Amino acid sequence: MDFFASIVSTISGWLYSYILIALLIGAGLYFTVRTGFVQFSFLGESIRVIKEPRKDQQAVSSFQALMVSTASRVGTGNIIGVTGAIIAGGPGAVFWMWIIAIVGGASAFVESTLAQIYKKKGATGSYGGPAYYIKQGLKSPALGGVFAVALILTYMGGFNALASFNMTDFLKVYFPGDNTSLIIGAVIAVLAGIVILGGGKRITQVTQVLVPVMALLYLAVALIVIILNIENLPMVFSTIFSEAFSTQSAFGGLLGAAMMNGIKRGLYSNEAGIGSAPNAAASADVSHPVKQGLVQMLSVFIDTLLICTATAFMILTTNLDPAAYIDAAGNSMNAAYIQDSLIANFGAFGSFFVTAALALFAYTTLVGNYYYAEMNISYIYCDAQNNKAFMLCYRLLAVFIIFIGAQFSAGLAWDLADVLMGLMALINVPVCVLLGGTAFKALADYRKQRQAGKDPVFRAADIGLHDTEYWK
Repeated sequence: MDFFASIVSTISGWLYSYILIALLIGAGLYFTVRTGFVQFSFLGESIRVIKEPRKDQQAVSSFQALMVSTASRVGTGNIIGVTGAIIAGGPGAVFWMWIIAIVGGASAFVESTLAQIYKKKGATGSYGGPAYYIKQGLKSPALGGVFAVALILTYMGGFNALASFNMTDFLKVYFPGDNTSLIIGAVIAVLAGIVILGGGKRITQVTQVLVPVMALLYLAVALIVIILNIENLPMVFSTIFSEAFSTQSAFGGLLGAAMMNGIKRGLYSNEAGIGSAPNAAASADVSHPVKQGLVQMLSVFIDTLLICTATAFMILTTNLDPAAYIDAAGNSMNAAYIQDSLIANFGAFGSFFVTAALALFAYTTLVGNYYYAEMNISYIYCDAQNNKAFMLCYRLLAVFIIFIGAQFSAGLAWDLADVLMGLMALINVPVCVLLGGTAFKALADYRKQRQAGKDPVFRAADIGLHDTEYWK
């Protein structure tokens, strides 16, 4: 296991020190310019379209699709990932999280708009994602299959194992014992299984309730912490910007420690460009693909600019020394850092709150991640949804992986999730660049209709497409 962990760690280091930084920021900047800075010029519009009702009551609403993608995005990475980035890369890592979110907003818009354009008709509503726009847009079903497999391994495998590990690692403090990981892992798996076994419809119903509640509570507590430590806020901003290009790191690094850790954890948290959220975006019932592209762009901002920033400011305004959260073996004590920050402000309540927040974030992540995996198994096995025995086994496998993830080591859990996510990005980002012209034409069509005072309605032929199933 140690040898395998070492190989995964090495691959992760190369991906995030060289390849993905250039790929993600480069693509994000390209999409930003080509869309006319859509993440700024259409920000208000993105908020407006969330409130639009769905026409088909059996289909997934724009808001429900947003909550599923936000459930997957808003998870342990928003708490544990942010604290780890600050310990390893310093406060400057927060700056790079912001950058990856801002430029990533354009990437999220493009990939989700493409997912809507190339989506398929289902028994109740629609479905799709990168595997489908790769197959239809690039005429490459084999590459679509490779992506579908990569996504299933990433979300049902690496990410859900990681979320399960993070939740278990946090809860073990309250339940000491030799078999604690086994017991907690089993409980988490059963609770997740209750929703997962109900399939996509139950997942959308649960996330549309849990996600807004947990996000608002978390932001409210963060605001209280900031107010209690308001005198430290100018210092926090100054430190974030002054240390953004720091080369110092608790664990070393090939590039600037703040840049590498901020981008790595920012990408893990908001997932812009890696091809996950388009699977939820494709299921939304909207009159124009651009509408859901804008909504998914907003999800990136909710995740990073609001919730990740809330975690960072709770830690940094409390002003505990991050160097104190590296143990004798050189391991980063991510959970203890945020926990102690809240204890310093709220006493024992702080510890219980962050535990409850992490558990709820991790839980919604588990079911949101599985939703993506279920969307993609249908690409590999077209009749999957009609084969009840197969889907039962598939869902039980997802539950078993959650249980196994609770037994992982910290380094392996994070590195494996990073590598799998990186592989998805290596496929999806170039595909989005190749198909980007279609998304840009759709945006131009949407902008034209809005300027004419219309509620935009999409017709594929208006942008020169004649091979889309849903929008004929």
